Amino acid sequence: MDINVLRSLVTVAAFVVFIGILVWAYLPSRKEQFEDAAQLPFRSE
Repeated sequence: MDINVLRSLVTVAAFVVFIGILVWAYLPSRKEQFEDAAQLPFRSE
């Protein structure tokens, strides 16, 4: 296996992980949890 093939595979794997994180973050079911977390600094407990 050539080093350039390995570098290409790592780049593709990193891109797939990045796309997976984007999909996870923008799922409509996650919106409520993120909005709740965004309000944490403003709560007085």
